[in-house]
Amino acid sequence: MPAPDTATLIAELKQVIITECDKEVTPDEIDQADRLIGGALELDSLDALQLSLAVKERYGVRIEGGPDGRAAFETLETLAKFIQERAA
Repeated sequence: MPAPDTATLIAELKQVIITECDKEVTPDEIDQADRLIGGALELDSLDALQLSLAVKERYGVRIEGGPDGRAAFETLETLAKFIQERAA
């Protein structure tokens, strides 16, 4: 199943972050260019694990550890691109 377009995917990922990482923010408060891990949202490695599981469940895309995983979790934009490339 192909991933949705970038804008839709980023909107969905914002909601996933809020739900899976128990963040008390609105989607509009999440900047898609901000760093995810250690950035304004203060996400950590446990949050990254939660997001990895949610991405696998929703989009069928597995995010491995190591350099590829770190690159995927740089920003929402890089995460969306990672999902789109692997879901195609």
